[in-house]
Amino acid sequence: MIFKSAHYRIFVQNKSGMNTTEQVEKILADTNLSTELQNIAHKVLHKERITFDEGVYLYEHAELGYLGVLANFIREQKHGDKTYFNRNFHLEPTNLCVYDCKFCSYSRLIKQKEEGWALTMEQMLDIVKKYDGEPVTEVHIVGGVLPQYDVAFYSALFTAIKQHRPDLHVKALTPVEYHYIFKKAKIDYATGMRLMKEAGLESIPGGGAEIFHPEIREQIAKDKCTGQQWLDIHEEWHKLGMRSNATMLYGHIEKYWHRVDHMEKLRQLQDRTGGFQTFIPLKFRNQHNQMSNVPESSVIEDLRNYAIARIYLDNFDHIKAYWAMISRETAQLSLNYGVDDIDGTLDDTTKIYSMAGAEEQNPAMSTKELVNLIKQVGRKAIERDTLYNVVTDFENVVFEEEKKPQYYKLPVVN
Repeated sequence: MIFKSAHYRIFVQNKSGMNTTEQVEKILADTNLSTELQNIAHKVLHKERITFDEGVYLYEHAELGYLGVLANFIREQKHGDKTYFNRNFHLEPTNLCVYDCKFCSYSRLIKQKEEGWALTMEQMLDIVKKYDGEPVTEVHIVGGVLPQYDVAFYSALFTAIKQHRPDLHVKALTPVEYHYIFKKAKIDYATGMRLMKEAGLESIPGGGAEIFHPEIREQIAKDKCTGQQWLDIHEEWHKLGMRSNATMLYGHIEKYWHRVDHMEKLRQLQDRTGGFQTFIPLKFRNQHNQMSNVPESSVIEDLRNYAIARIYLDNFDHIKAYWAMISRETAQLSLNYGVDDIDGTLDDTTKIYSMAGAEEQNPAMSTKELVNLIKQVGRKAIERDTLYNVVTDFENVVFEEEKKPQYYKLPVVN
């Protein structure tokens, strides 16, 4: 892959010989840079917040190398070389759904029932029990929306999981599901989230955000919760002292300013609550869905997007890249563009990405593979739990070599 930007070459060449502050100062000394880009670099160097208009300007005018220098400066100020991952598995109750999101390759409408699955409570608990004795720290529960999965059902599921394995962190459902089940139960968001917490819910993943602005949301996901409702549910969760993540689906029909509008709304809520842990840009994949005519973004655009997210979301601790969605190689590259987390040692329990045409059709990676992926690009691999407590620092861990097969000693025949 060839990157034409001179700044990119500076960034790569000086990664080992020049510290991140010196790299930013080199940008500031570049007389060929526009005043706007110099002002943004100055703000980043001095930990000042960039504006909405400056966010849009970065998308429209900033080259990858410039963005890499600024994003990596912020990343290393916050985390140094640490790169986080966790050991998790996915529990996907169903891929049948009452909604018809145009970008979704995963769900099947109820009328397409023969193409889908809908697990019983017992089947879901059997999946959890399959991991007994395994060093996983988190179960990530997310799937389609069906009427039978209501407040009572999910409350019972969360409680049963915690009773079976108290140390397993339950990260479950998005505001899309919560809005639906709370409305059905005729309870407000505050009451609903309190009930979920009491049942055993410990954090909320970031899905369902897509693009908040109604101009885009009504075209790609018009029936489910609005952007404001998504934000309101997270706010109620944060008020309980709990943590959650946030996503953005990018690279489809949205304009750059829609992305900045999305991140601005997240930044404002984070100013109020401080409850978000991680921002996860999700790349639109165009296979097997109703938007297959829309081309996907390039790897360069993916990296630019990670970098701008890191620069814009100054009050988010972490930026995550799902390696299962963007490929292992792009995930490695992203670690120089603001990303400090590449998610988990997923086994192939998640079908959401592979059904949309992600490079990883069977997204499984061992801890050893994931640690080596991180170390290969000069970063320190840290296994975390869901709340970013360190489980294992792999800096000095040496994995046992694979045992060589033993062969019988055959007699020498002269």
